[in-house]
Amino acid sequence: MSYIIDRRLNGKNKSMVNRQRFLRRYKSHIKKAVTDAVSKRSITDMERGEKISIPTRDTQEPVFGHGQGGSRDRVLPGNKEFHAGDKVLRPKGGGGGGGAGEGQASNQGEGDDDFSFFISKDEFLDYVFEDLALPNLVKKTLNEHDAMEYRRAGFTATGTANNLAIVRSMRSAQARRIALSASSRKKLKLAMADLEDEEAKDPDLQNPIKITELNERIKKLEDKIKKIPFIDTFDIKYRNIVKEPVPSTKAVMFCVMDVSGSMTQQIKEMAKRFYILLYLFLQRNYEKTEVVFIRHHTSAKEVDEQEFFYSRETGGTIVSSALQLMSEIIEERYNPSEWNIYGAQASDGDNWDDDSPQCAKLLHEKVMPFLQYFAYIEITPNAHQALWRAYEDLAPQLGERFAMEQITGADEIYPVFRELFSRKTMKQAV
Repeated sequence: MSYIIDRRLNGKNKSMVNRQRFLRRYKSHIKKAVTDAVSKRSITDMERGEKISIPTRDTQEPVFGHGQGGSRDRVLPGNKEFHAGDKVLRPKGGGGGGGAGEGQASNQGEGDDDFSFFISKDEFLDYVFEDLALPNLVKKTLNEHDAMEYRRAGFTATGTANNLAIVRSMRSAQARRIALSASSRKKLKLAMADLEDEEAKDPDLQNPIKITELNERIKKLEDKIKKIPFIDTFDIKYRNIVKEPVPSTKAVMFCVMDVSGSMTQQIKEMAKRFYILLYLFLQRNYEKTEVVFIRHHTSAKEVDEQEFFYSRETGGTIVSSALQLMSEIIEERYNPSEWNIYGAQASDGDNWDDDSPQCAKLLHEKVMPFLQYFAYIEITPNAHQALWRAYEDLAPQLGERFAMEQITGADEIYPVFRELFSRKTMKQAV
């Protein structure tokens, strides 16, 4: 029996090729472990790696075995009892030898040890945000802040040695030699043909003087062709690298969170966990995406990341103040013709009864006309509140650009997040 394992090293003696192949092979196990980890982790612990355990029975390596029949010799180390031709006796005691459960205390006679390994922070986040994307991200513009990109732009006669185009230079040299020697080669071919005709004649009819002249002509033509240099400075070509601005997709995400008195600490923690997932997702996948944080109770204000996630400020509830502020910020800073604008709102749904219709009106008339996508997340284990009902009546008019989901417990945060920002949602939104 033969085991074949690829142990070729790759970069600092790390066999990354084998590791990536291993991660692909056990992708379903890893994704399940990552999903469970996201649901159980605290806010401050969201970015670290994860220890993954896989049952040993699922990690068997493929093997090549010998078929039945045939004659072969085997060397069994440690043999003090048997000789060639002896039959192997049945093991005493009626039981098998060691197995998968050896070294593990059990009253069943078999078992499996789990195989454990650690995935890094980057690998963990890759699995967390796999197949997710901002919906309807289509607008592209150029401005002075866009990144510059180097790209190939043909060939040039000047450049540095590291950009030398060897194949193109050799091709240019060959073309030059062919062009400069074309007339000489044609004359040489005619002279050689004449010489062959002359030498093919009967010796009595041959003209020695003509043969000598032809030989001298051929030699001169060959020398002339050989004097053409193999390569000339004119032939040297370099790859032309130009620097140009890259059209970028600009996007801004508005994160709107209710911090009123009705939002208990547990609900706030779940809202923060949702927004931290969203923040990590944007940071990791979209270099050009800006994030605007808005907190509101009876009034709304734009805050920074630290205050948004950790401030303890609280108060009453007027949700329309946040949507009004969002509309004003869009008008002042984010031109809808240049920016892809998104919004995510988290609340327990509790709001002044008179304010919920106002929220629906603001969302419909001042916010949604400029947005690519808006997601409302209601975090409550109870029945839907007034804000949900107001948005629910509005939803049919907004179409696929608007989504609503309810979260009743921490274990639902990650599944709801994936549902809101899955690539399926993106296709529908387009």
